[in-house]
Amino acid sequence: MNKRIILSIMLTLIFAASAQAGVVTKTIPYSHNGENLEGYLAYDSSIKGRRPAVLIVHEWWGLNKYVRMRAEKLAALGYVAFALDMYGKGKVTEHPKQAGEWSKKIRQNVQSWRGRALAGLAILKKQPQTDTNRIAAIGYCFGGSTVQQLAYGGTDIRGVVSFHGSLLAPPEGATSGVKARVLICSGAADPFNGPEKVQRYLTAMEASGLDYQMIAYGGAKHGFTNPGADKKGIAALGYSKSADERSWRHMRDFFDEIFAR
Repeated sequence: MNKRIILSIMLTLIFAASAQAGVVTKTIPYSHNGENLEGYLAYDSSIKGRRPAVLIVHEWWGLNKYVRMRAEKLAALGYVAFALDMYGKGKVTEHPKQAGEWSKKIRQNVQSWRGRALAGLAILKKQPQTDTNRIAAIGYCFGGSTVQQLAYGGTDIRGVVSFHGSLLAPPEGATSGVKARVLICSGAADPFNGPEKVQRYLTAMEASGLDYQMIAYGGAKHGFTNPGADKKGIAALGYSKSADERSWRHMRDFFDEIFAR
């Protein structure tokens, strides 16, 4: 057998192995309180065994391409990522009025709000790749406030990261059961989280005794991680490449800390 044939066989085997490896994605149907939901799972099939997992909660627009991209990025880093569905299968919009109505409906009942997120967490825990002792949750905008609710509800996860989410103070006198550490990534120029609101939040967090961090990115508006934020026609929204990249690094550092054995 000559060298060219051997080389050809080797390349074929390498390409075949590469095709089987890499990030795998799939949709998973599930339900909560009679609502049909559909989440998005991503993981790297070349990694064997269980690994840390990340639950992702979408912006108020719904489970769109943006949040699926985030799931795929986390999978490429070696995590099992599951983007849950807070609204219902196929409920995605580009219209602020519709997004506001859907998110307001979810927020009306805190227990149901947390329950909807817990339904997604249950799906993530069932995955054979998930190390159920090492789970975190991240959220964007509406999703950021949702993961804070998960933390305050005493959910058994290592930590939560809120990207440009509303600042939710923990329930006064009801934080003894909180297990998750909290990282808040916020835009310093976000009009939805102005100076007075930030100060009230910090005061409440200090009084709570919870393990938290808050990082403000100079000049960053609401939605600073989403490259499509500037196209929404809302003055308060704006993408910031630097804040996006910095907050992602801060999230990764946070994960290294909370997932350390």
